[in-house]
Amino acid sequence: MTSTKGNVLPSRAEIPAAMKWQLEQLYASDNAWEAEFSAVKEMGARMAKFQGRLAESADTFYQAMVLQDSIREKLARVFTYAKMRKDEDNANSHYQILTDRAQALIVEISSAGSYLTPELLNIPEETLARFFTEEPKLELYRHFIMELVRRKAHTLSANEERIMAMSGEVTGAPQNIFTMINNADLKFPSIKDEDGNEVELTKGRYIQFVESRDRRVRRDAFETLYGTYNKQRNTLATCLMSSVKKDVFTSRARHYATSRAYFLDENNIPEAVYDRLIEAVHDHNPLMHRYVRLRKEALGYDDLHMYDIYTPIIKGVDIKVPFREAKETVAAGLAPLGQDYVKVLREGMEGGWIDVLENQGKTSGAYSWGAYPGPPFVLLNYNESLDNMFTLAHEMGHSLHTWHSFKHQPHVYSGYSIFLAEVASTLNECLLLDHLLKKTTDKAMRLFLLNHYLEQFRGTVFRQTMFAEFEKIVHYKVEAGEALGADALCAVYHDLNVAYYGPDMTVDAHIDLEWARIPHFYTPFYVYQYATGFSAAVALSQQILKEGAPAVKRYINFLSSGESKYPIDVLREAGVDMTSPEPVRMALDVFRTTLEEMENLLER
Repeated sequence: MTSTKGNVLPSRAEIPAAMKWQLEQLYASDNAWEAEFSAVKEMGARMAKFQGRLAESADTFYQAMVLQDSIREKLARVFTYAKMRKDEDNANSHYQILTDRAQALIVEISSAGSYLTPELLNIPEETLARFFTEEPKLELYRHFIMELVRRKAHTLSANEERIMAMSGEVTGAPQNIFTMINNADLKFPSIKDEDGNEVELTKGRYIQFVESRDRRVRRDAFETLYGTYNKQRNTLATCLMSSVKKDVFTSRARHYATSRAYFLDENNIPEAVYDRLIEAVHDHNPLMHRYVRLRKEALGYDDLHMYDIYTPIIKGVDIKVPFREAKETVAAGLAPLGQDYVKVLREGMEGGWIDVLENQGKTSGAYSWGAYPGPPFVLLNYNESLDNMFTLAHEMGHSLHTWHSFKHQPHVYSGYSIFLAEVASTLNECLLLDHLLKKTTDKAMRLFLLNHYLEQFRGTVFRQTMFAEFEKIVHYKVEAGEALGADALCAVYHDLNVAYYGPDMTVDAHIDLEWARIPHFYTPFYVYQYATGFSAAVALSQQILKEGAPAVKRYINFLSSGESKYPIDVLREAGVDMTSPEPVRMALDVFRTTLEEMENLLER
């Protein structure tokens, strides 16, 4: 791993090339990017020639669909490259400018093509049916077109759609402002590590510190991080509320009863799925309270604080996983998915897909992202922890999902909904955990892994559902005309933490500000899908481990389906019905049995 000078993060230039992704696989140079940028801009101008002519003939209609599809493919590639270059170092003004230009081009293209959907929906159904008969090539776009028809009641006039498209750059401001504050402008003071050395606190290092066995280090990191956010509490509250008001405005403009209804309808997800998730988790909150009590007792504390929730409760297990070892372990853990899957996995991990190490200005966290038909890249901030090895498995799950979708679907269906995204990533984590549990004969290691699994449930099912409930409450309050400042947001968040974590957790005032640093809140009604995806992944992983080849075949078909079908249907064909509360309840039953095993082992 790259060493730092005086415990200061290295600059981007100091990161070895072998630890960087190879975005040259998208564009060989910035000049190549500029050429495609200009080409897209020219193609966007050509969209105007189809305005008022979509109903003219089947051929004209088809040519318009092809042009739109091609523009979207190239535009996505232009934006993806610029944004990922910016993510390497958010302080790099050159790539800030390229990203801004790409965002502006998206708005320009959206405005130029804003007439398409309203005009398409004005074509009589019998004419559309005739077009499909007269031009067989249109069959490629049938599902895409029928999806637009499904949402006809929420499509505005051509002029109104143009105005909505033109507003994109403005309505995206809250998220952009938050990103710059969170990733570029916020600087955290140094704290003393376990050895008394002054170390710069970063968001990437924060998790390492709160995982420390030294409670003083955990407390200092916790209070320093949230103390820094507290200095910007009113600014961040304004950012979030501006984003929520944007959501409410957009949903009302499109004639939806609530903003939640609007954002779930994008993937044709019934609102009942959201409510059943919250209800199922509420029913099982006593299990979380029981886990918190177990953690408190195992650590030997009279009072458990929020900064104690990440530290391992099993002593004598200090796991450091170098990146090369992590890659080998992940490949071995995913062997149940078959040789073909693992072959692509290895090619990705060794083929420049991954940006491995944290550096100054780099976007925090981890993600997988790609642009058709190129590689699905992965951003990491790897720090040799067991959690980071699971993060590698998680993000490569996304990447293999993208790879299969890109390979088996045309561009128009090459993406996949967020509702499906977390299934592939979490399933990888489930298989990796199963592999590690089967390998170990050491009681302490087994306890460590069981605790890790419980933490996955806590962080993914319980915590993300709490986030989802926070989003629901805040949006409903704004829709009811309430004004929410920082204090009100903190009060809502505090009460939720009390409900989810129970009486054995001291809900520190600092955690009331956690909403201020969660980027997912700027992608409305998104986070609940981590919990539903985790539940589906638990079910599918069990099917793969028990059935073998038939379940693997269904799963690879799932990965390859892209957006050719509705997400609920794709999952149902894979073997999980998310319209039922059963997958969530089954997952929480696994949480129960894992908790019971850990309780029994700790008693021996």
